[in-house]
Amino acid sequence: MNYDNLTLHTDKYQINMMYAHWLQGSHKEKAVFEVYFRKLPFGNGYAVFAGLERIVHYIRNLRFGDEEIAYLRTQEENYREAFLDELRQFKFNGNLHAVPEGTLVFPNVPLVRVEASVFEAQLVETALLNFMNYQTLVATKASRVKQVAPHDVLLEFGTRRAQEADAAIWGARASYVAGFHATSNLRAGMLFGIPTKGTHAHAWVQAHDTEEEAFRKYAEALPDQVTLLVDTYDTLKSGVPNAIKTARFLQSQGKRMNAIRLDSGDLAYLSQQARKMLDEAGFPDVLIVASNDLDENIIEGLKTQDARIDIWGVGTQLITAADQPALGGVYKLVAREKNGEYVPVIKISGNPEKVSNPGFKEVYRILNKKTGKAEADYLALQHEADIKNGERIKLFDPIHPYIHKYIDDYEAVPLLQAVFAQGALVYELPTLEQIRDYHAEQKQIFWPQYLRKLNPEVYRVNLSTEAWKLKMDLIHQHQG
Repeated sequence: MNYDNLTLHTDKYQINMMYAHWLQGSHKEKAVFEVYFRKLPFGNGYAVFAGLERIVHYIRNLRFGDEEIAYLRTQEENYREAFLDELRQFKFNGNLHAVPEGTLVFPNVPLVRVEASVFEAQLVETALLNFMNYQTLVATKASRVKQVAPHDVLLEFGTRRAQEADAAIWGARASYVAGFHATSNLRAGMLFGIPTKGTHAHAWVQAHDTEEEAFRKYAEALPDQVTLLVDTYDTLKSGVPNAIKTARFLQSQGKRMNAIRLDSGDLAYLSQQARKMLDEAGFPDVLIVASNDLDENIIEGLKTQDARIDIWGVGTQLITAADQPALGGVYKLVAREKNGEYVPVIKISGNPEKVSNPGFKEVYRILNKKTGKAEADYLALQHEADIKNGERIKLFDPIHPYIHKYIDDYEAVPLLQAVFAQGALVYELPTLEQIRDYHAEQKQIFWPQYLRKLNPEVYRVNLSTEAWKLKMDLIHQHQG
């Protein structure tokens, strides 16, 4: 079995729809789909887009091999052999646009746009959502942690609690995009160039006759990378005093101890007492690492209690996005080919927030030239010229259209960039460091009220007047 071929990493109904299109001869007709989410996770004011690199590798390697074809023959639908032969020739030949990884993004803004034959566009839906939803979710969670500890070292420690191996490594990458400094996962370090960090487990201490002996042996083995876990028996009566003895031993060897790690108990009190003990012993430069089911709320609380913690190891709550384990991104058809041209389509729902925005659209971030800050994201139909020419535009609330303002002194930055053109990769994937730097720069163009962790101001996402009219016309048309 080939675990590396992700072509069938899709829902069965995608193959069924491809088969039905093929039977009726419509499989080569073009379609335009948009990927977006409707609601921000964690009550946050923004999300951090991630997953594009994974999407690029997936698209480039799409192919139906012998194993995949043989498996499809076993399905109860009894697909015709001619259809399976068509799948053997499959290659993505469409266009794909996406916002750059690390971009701050908001509800209902297209993050990925797929323009391809309906045959190709249906196949890629499930995987695109899988990659984007998970990595964007974890990157957003990591960004929230970064908000409450902007000047501290942040370590991703989540592998053993992640939902399987791929989640562990791509979650580590998403965390690094949003500002974490290192991961405990060596495979993620090898694949992506992320710095790796690690200490030792309680088992190391338990495997020796005394805690002091365990610390000494560890220091002898790794004299330049000594961080000691001090809570195996008694943090303040045993762990920290033995760590201080080890620090003195290292000092006698011309070395220095890096840090101690707290993994249980009252982290605020223990860190304060440990800091005092280390300082009095002459080791003010020995840092304190904390772990133990930390998240942004616990870290923020510890900081308000004046905890003396320099480095935070965040695991389960980050890698599983424990308080909201799914983003809920969707992949919606917005236009389809008919008689050689695109016609807009809409999805109408009894839930107003689920009504889609029809038409082949471009997405712009409107920057106020006077302040340099983002005013809104603006969705316009592809042919609209006023936004491209910098003419006066109207920004209005799609839910309450009477709330509006006009803006004319602005820069319209296109968010969707060409990634694939007619199946060829035309986008130079940035390095992870470049993505990380870009994300940090992104946060500078937004007012703080949009970025705060609790009760953020709602950032505007606007339809152009023409796009809004198209939406209303289609709603009225389908509702008679």
